[in-house]
Amino acid sequence: MNPVISVRGLGKKYRIGIKRHDTLRDQIASTFKSLFRRNNSDKGQGTKDKGLPNQGLWTTDQGQGAVDQGPRTKDKGHSEEFWALRDVSFDVQQGEVVGIIGRNGAGKSTLLKILSQITEPTTGEIAIKGRVASLLEVGTGFHPELTGRENIFLNGAILGMSRAEIKRKFDEIVAFSEIEKFIDTPVKHYSSGMYVRLAFAVAAHLEPEILIVDEVLAVGDGQFQKKCLGKMDEVSKSGRTVLFVSHNMAAIESLCSKSILLNTGKLVAYGPALDIIASYLSSMDGEQSDKRKRMGEFSRSADVSGLIRRAVLLNSRQEITGQIRVGDLCEFQVELESTKVFLDVAVGLHVQNEARQRVTSFHTRYQKCPAMDLNKRLILRCKCPELMLVPGNYILELAVASSGRVEDRVEHGFSFCVVDADVLGAGKVPPSKDGVLVSRGYWEVSQP
Repeated sequence: MNPVISVRGLGKKYRIGIKRHDTLRDQIASTFKSLFRRNNSDKGQGTKDKGLPNQGLWTTDQGQGAVDQGPRTKDKGHSEEFWALRDVSFDVQQGEVVGIIGRNGAGKSTLLKILSQITEPTTGEIAIKGRVASLLEVGTGFHPELTGRENIFLNGAILGMSRAEIKRKFDEIVAFSEIEKFIDTPVKHYSSGMYVRLAFAVAAHLEPEILIVDEVLAVGDGQFQKKCLGKMDEVSKSGRTVLFVSHNMAAIESLCSKSILLNTGKLVAYGPALDIIASYLSSMDGEQSDKRKRMGEFSRSADVSGLIRRAVLLNSRQEITGQIRVGDLCEFQVELESTKVFLDVAVGLHVQNEARQRVTSFHTRYQKCPAMDLNKRLILRCKCPELMLVPGNYILELAVASSGRVEDRVEHGFSFCVVDADVLGAGKVPPSKDGVLVSRGYWEVSQP
């Protein structure tokens, strides 16, 4: 099968530290500034001013676009070479929905700008079969002085649509955007959310063979994001291709069949979305800074008193982790040790949110657990088949009691975070403002 997008050895290099004068005005201004500096230097010091290099200004070898952080190498003079992308190769087949994920600065937006032909690559080749519609930044392709109505026709013309084709889709675009009241208002008066609504409606409804969408959808409200995800799913099912950049792993999991993982401008992995998401989350967990080494693990040195010696959080692969996806199986493991005998021991694990409010607990008194006495050493394992907490950061508090009396307490055992997953099958989970637990509900609709 011939791919609709084929990328081979793609690279994009920028330079840091040298100012380019792309217009006549820039060159004239630069000349006058140089003369002014030289004259001031001659008057004040009687020596020729050597000038200072311009620093902190981005330029490109070919084309211009947004710059992502990535590997840098020294160049001659006062510049630095900066590779936003390097040696990236992949194929996308017709009808596939491919998620592009990675940390900030991984090169995701640069890749989309090159695929959208907004900026040119430094190295490599791209072959694209079909008309491409892109939604990369709020208001891209819109003229601020024109009305929403006029911009629909302008944007459609840019995408290669005939006037008749745009008129046929016009009412559907306006209805989807939900800004009928402001359709004849200049878009310079639109909010960022209104910009996104109209821009996405145009890009998705003018039937491109390939739809490219960046994280810009995050600007819209929750209901509109849900509409957009549904529309992209509809687009893919009609045989068209979608490339989607997002930090929302639940949306990637729900919408995408495949995913690309980028890191510092290089393609790390490309394959089934679930596998790539797992690899990405695992790499994030493994790169914790020294400041966060207590994530998912607590331990006491031998010279510190207390019954609780160690506590860890394990994922479904029995790996110590500080990061769990919504709805995943996990296990809390606690190690107790004492030189004395403690009878009728009870252990409580209390999960707190960042405001230090308890949101849920695991307790040997209220959950099935054998009676136990502590004599020398005990290891307790508490398995949670589905951790249904909303995404966010949490703190584990631990307490041990004997015969109803608290013998040891650790108020901040360790921290862990819960990240998005499509556990409800809707492409998203409720935000923290709607509560702390993710609850399953099964809805039915009937006509009275």
